[in-house]
Amino acid sequence: MSAVLQVPPASAELAVAHFAARLAFETDCSDVAADLGAGVDGWVLIDTRSQESWDQGHVPGAIHLPTREIAARAATVVPAGAAVVTYCWGPACNGATKAALEFARLGHPVKEMLGGFEYWSREGLPVETADGVTRRPVDPLVAPRGVACAC
Repeated sequence: MSAVLQVPPASAELAVAHFAARLAFETDCSDVAADLGAGVDGWVLIDTRSQESWDQGHVPGAIHLPTREIAARAATVVPAGAAVVTYCWGPACNGATKAALEFARLGHPVKEMLGGFEYWSREGLPVETADGVTRRPVDPLVAPRGVACAC
């Protein structure tokens, strides 16, 4: 018997609803980078990590707003009507989820950036510190050189 098909796949109708819903809540590093590079507005990127983490490096253009400060400061850093994209450390961290929940409670449309800062930097995307903007080497396990995901 198939381990994959031991639980049958959902119907196409249920699958459409499920995957469309996931995309309504999530985005990825590549899409965030594309929008930032093109100067697309209407949304803000929020880094929810601690000050020490932010200082180690963050996405250029992100706003630093630790999760514990969202309720008190969101109105001062997020323009009215703007969608919010949250990120934290990476896939093993639920900080972006906690932050997204806080923004949703405040009435903001919100998405999480899958992979967080870990995958942002592992994909060789720009990282900003007090010393300026740099790019770290691409990790070939997440973004093979010369190969585009094209998703």
